[in-house]
Amino acid sequence: MSDSDEQYWYDDRTGEVEKGMLSPGVHRIGPFATAEEAAAAPQRLRERSEQWAAEERDAD
Repeated sequence: MSDSDEQYWYDDRTGEVEKGMLSPGVHRIGPFATAEEAAAAPQRLRERSEQWAAEERDAD
């Protein structure tokens, strides 16, 4: 069993957390150490996106 089989991924197409690389790569977000971290992926992505947008505005 590889390390990727022990990690968790968030499938942005289905909104489900998966253990191991089950979905096509284009739909996988991760890896995460826990299922809880993977489930929080959408919120984390929103927060980072907002942060990056703010940094770009501040740089202009």
